[in-house]
Amino acid sequence: MINGIINIYKESGYTSHDVVAKLRGILKQKKVGHTGTLDPEATGVLPVCLGSATKLCDMITDTSKEYEVKMQLGITTDTLDLSGTISSRSEVTVSEKEIEKTMLRFVGGYDQIPPMYSALKVNGKKLYELAREGKEIERKPRRVELPYIKILEMELPYVRYIVGCSKGTYVRSLCADIGEQLGCGAAMAELKRTKVGNFFVEESITLDQIAQYAAEGRLEQYVFASDRIVIGCNGATVKPKAERFLLNGNKLYFSQLDMENEAARFTEGDLLRVYMLESEEQRELKAVYQYISEENCFKPFKMLL
Repeated sequence: MINGIINIYKESGYTSHDVVAKLRGILKQKKVGHTGTLDPEATGVLPVCLGSATKLCDMITDTSKEYEVKMQLGITTDTLDLSGTISSRSEVTVSEKEIEKTMLRFVGGYDQIPPMYSALKVNGKKLYELAREGKEIERKPRRVELPYIKILEMELPYVRYIVGCSKGTYVRSLCADIGEQLGCGAAMAELKRTKVGNFFVEESITLDQIAQYAAEGRLEQYVFASDRIVIGCNGATVKPKAERFLLNGNKLYFSQLDMENEAARFTEGDLLRVYMLESEEQRELKAVYQYISEENCFKPFKMLL
């Protein structure tokens, strides 16, 4: 069984579940999990966890993301993108300068109302199921963070831009909200995800490439180690005499790790990558632990055993 992460370039027409199903067939293993849905027509980065790395799926889902977006001004739809039914059309009379000024007001973040056509659940039912029944319910706004928006080009009524955003951001809603602020409406025309956490579009590969590499017996060189997910956290190797504590999921103290005098580096809740030596030259990530300041030790957060 393969353990690790493959950075998939999801092509248009595939759902995230389609990607997982096809990978299971190519790799001949059941333990495969995606790290957050991407609309069928959207393209780009979709990290997929394999084997023991599936226990870290939610950690990738919670990370920040980046998208390249094509937005059409002067149009609104029920789905907030061009796949939906057109609700209105307006002439685009705003200047490029005003468009840029309005878009940059969203940098930093704002309270966003999730779209009705989304997989968000309310009272156990997905919003898009209610929308298909012709129902619209009140949705509470949620704070989303937008560290940056970079405009790439304007060929009105189209605007292409890159946006960095936090978990839970709906880019379709962002386009609609920009259009509302401009007074002409807007809908998302194209969407490509260019980054998820530490995974970038430049290093992603398609399902066809995966099938080819697997057939040639060289797929493993395209599988990232599980610690790629938490590479920004501190790391430590458990001492041989304390390996049984790690394997049993016990708390770990600094004296049991190869970092005895480094307590000052940690604050409450900090994560730690914990490795175990497999040989003199190789160590393997076995768990992610979390620091407890009151006890000056680490408790299990994610076990990959």
